[in-house]
Amino acid sequence: MNIFKEIRNELENILDQLKAEGALPADAATDRITIEPPRDASHGDMATNAAMLLAKPAKMKPRDIAEMLVGKLQGLPLVSSAEIAGPGFINLRLDNSIWQKVVAAILERDADFARSEMGQNKKVNVEYVSANPTGPLHIGHARGAVFGDILAELLLFAGYDVTKEYYVNDAGAQVDVLGRSSYLRYKEAHGETIEIPEGLYPGDYLKAVGQALKDDHGDALLSMKETVWLPICRAKAVKMMMDGVKEDLKELGINQDVFTSERALVDANRVQDVYDSLDANGYLYTGVLEPPKGKKPDDWEPRPQTLFKATDHGDDVDRPLKKSDGSWTYFANDIANHLDKYQRGFTQQIDIFGADHGGYVKRMLAATSAVTEGKADLDIKLCQLVKLMDKGQPIKMSKRAGTFVTLRDLVDEVGKDVVRFFLLTRKNDAPLDFDLSAVKEQSRDNPVWYVQYAHARCCSVFRQAAEAFDGIDLSKDALSKADLTLLNDPAIEEVVKLLASMPRLIEAAAEAHEPHRVAFYMMDVAAAFHGLWAKGKENTHLRFVAPDNKAQTMANLALLEAVRSTIAAGLEIFGVEPVRELH
Repeated sequence: MNIFKEIRNELENILDQLKAEGALPADAATDRITIEPPRDASHGDMATNAAMLLAKPAKMKPRDIAEMLVGKLQGLPLVSSAEIAGPGFINLRLDNSIWQKVVAAILERDADFARSEMGQNKKVNVEYVSANPTGPLHIGHARGAVFGDILAELLLFAGYDVTKEYYVNDAGAQVDVLGRSSYLRYKEAHGETIEIPEGLYPGDYLKAVGQALKDDHGDALLSMKETVWLPICRAKAVKMMMDGVKEDLKELGINQDVFTSERALVDANRVQDVYDSLDANGYLYTGVLEPPKGKKPDDWEPRPQTLFKATDHGDDVDRPLKKSDGSWTYFANDIANHLDKYQRGFTQQIDIFGADHGGYVKRMLAATSAVTEGKADLDIKLCQLVKLMDKGQPIKMSKRAGTFVTLRDLVDEVGKDVVRFFLLTRKNDAPLDFDLSAVKEQSRDNPVWYVQYAHARCCSVFRQAAEAFDGIDLSKDALSKADLTLLNDPAIEEVVKLLASMPRLIEAAAEAHEPHRVAFYMMDVAAAFHGLWAKGKENTHLRFVAPDNKAQTMANLALLEAVRSTIAAGLEIFGVEPVRELH
């Protein structure tokens, strides 16, 4: 039940009627008209900009159009009043009965109350994490992993057909470094004393790879040339690293659908296909790039390169597809990845990048536009850094990893649910401090606890009601028969109005690819509920269990079930288990 959409549909009908009467131009566009909560709640329940947007095409004053609309809007059964504000905005107040219907609808549909068909089952590919397979995932990967996974779940909830993808960067120089680092650990497994030179990976996690290589090959690799042992060590290390990555992601509640290998794309000549396609369309030429920023001309050796006309598609400079030795650039491989996704039917693609890849955004948008002839829509979301703290002090580095705190360490310390929720309590492009002590506190300053506490409190009232009324039926069926007209206090209505906005919130967050909005919304619902609870201490009429009034108690419990269901629906999107008791 999306009351904002219902009023929007009614407004569309009114506008169609006015167009048919000749009062408005038949071709006046209405797609940018909004129905949304006013910034100031005292102005009403909804506001629309319809008169403002229609003024120009109708060649009329906004207030004149608003006066036409107000008269018709006031005649709608759901609307109790419509008023013109300022230059032509229209504020609406809804009939009080609508809030009782909202509670009834939530009781009937539970989590499906806010579920949407907006996506119309359109295919969307969300690519996230995609860390180099050179070691365990660390705290820097956690934010993109959680953001991508919850965005994918949000899109599913909004009616899209979503594929969660991990692009395995297993074809670059970094995996050769991994292979050589693993070979050193293989020699160490044979009892040799090793020194890890600068440029190789020093982490203890590669000891297991070295031992596995020994178990598989004995001492045979020791007598081989690098050209022979390197592919063997590289393949083994990549497999073991990716097995570890998948296990770490599973601990965080993430199970991706597809793992695409960069090396497989290269070996299948998919990069060559991209090159040929761009060349055939006139997007390639041989040229010389300007020196990179910070490089003086004396330090820069200009070389002719095969360049992609990225500037034709919105980039700042043209980009090389081949290195001076004739091998492909990372960029060329990445274009093949996005073309591959498009050829698998994904005209809507979302990539989650770390903030350090901000300079990569324009070139990928340009390349995707070129190779799909503008038919694929790519959205790239950047996730800023997470600073891991404890009581305000930076966390020390992990000995196992060598240089970083692992994702597994974080999950083991506070649990996956806390990690998944807390990392969405800031917008993805804003820095975030993750303080281990703070997320363990039981206070309103801890958003994870605060939301879970609201759910647990709702559950506790049901236990109190069972004690107050012997044999009371607290089933959904019984609650659905409660007299909801008893929910007539303004303080209760404010909570219900917030619940009623969830379907609109879900669609808006999904359309903007901003799952943090759901976290903010759940915190608002929790705050509203806790506020209502506090008012009950001063006003006995607002206490949820009225021992001398079973009818009022059942109505109150219906409200609490709606609150509980709404919070549980939000937590479901986040992959977080709602708690029934807090200890």
